[in-house]
Amino acid sequence: MPSHTAHTAHPPSFKLGRTHRTYDPRVPHLSALITGQKLAAPPPSVDWTAKLVMPLGMMLNDTLGDCTCAAVYHAIQVWSANTGPSMDTEPDSDVRQLYIQACGYNPRVAGEGPGGNEQKVLTYLLKTGAPIGPTGAQRHKITAFVEVDPRNINDVKQTINDCGVAYIGLNVPQYLMPANGTPPTEWTVQTTNTTIIGGHAVVLAGYNAAGARVISWGQYYQMDWDFFSTYVDEVYAIADPDWITAKQTTPGGLTLSELEAQMEALKEA
Repeated sequence: MPSHTAHTAHPPSFKLGRTHRTYDPRVPHLSALITGQKLAAPPPSVDWTAKLVMPLGMMLNDTLGDCTCAAVYHAIQVWSANTGPSMDTEPDSDVRQLYIQACGYNPRVAGEGPGGNEQKVLTYLLKTGAPIGPTGAQRHKITAFVEVDPRNINDVKQTINDCGVAYIGLNVPQYLMPANGTPPTEWTVQTTNTTIIGGHAVVLAGYNAAGARVISWGQYYQMDWDFFSTYVDEVYAIADPDWITAKQTTPGGLTLSELEAQMEALKEA
């Protein structure tokens, strides 16, 4: 009789990859754009993940430090599921292509790659677009992106409500990446193992009074607002054309012409 080798199940791997945030003066700030305006308070809770269908996919963030790109494709899932007939999950080959083009990843070099800068990835989406389709020949471009002050939780909530997601960057404490490799589903502030081990990019696709709903590594997590305030240092509102057409909402309620005008300096660079 043929012999059978027992296969031991290995826990999934969870990679990071966001490099330190930068401050490009050409990136507009939501607080400056809405100065003097009286905006309606955001709804008490929002969940744009209700129409998503598992599996969402790791988007290669189990082997590569491509979280800035993986988060883009999770955002596309949210936008498509809430504006079209079905959720659009692009192949890993497209995620890899974006990591190469927007972040400088060289697949011929072993390792996780260089990681990515959120503002550079968003600028690439604005000017060129994320590869989509079976061969990556098509492009998903964004209309605009605006920086949001993470200290203003109401603006963060409004961003999620108006844009479907908030694209964020956080500094990851050691306790979030335990020895067994499985992050906890609830992200709260702890007092031990708080050494920062790297940066991570995720999208927030919902919120309530307790915190925000995170999509990362193809899963859902809950980040409470205390954790958010402690570890998140960059937040962006993205104006997606399909979302704008379907939902008629934009960052800060700005018109398309206003958003496009704010992007001129970035597009010309």
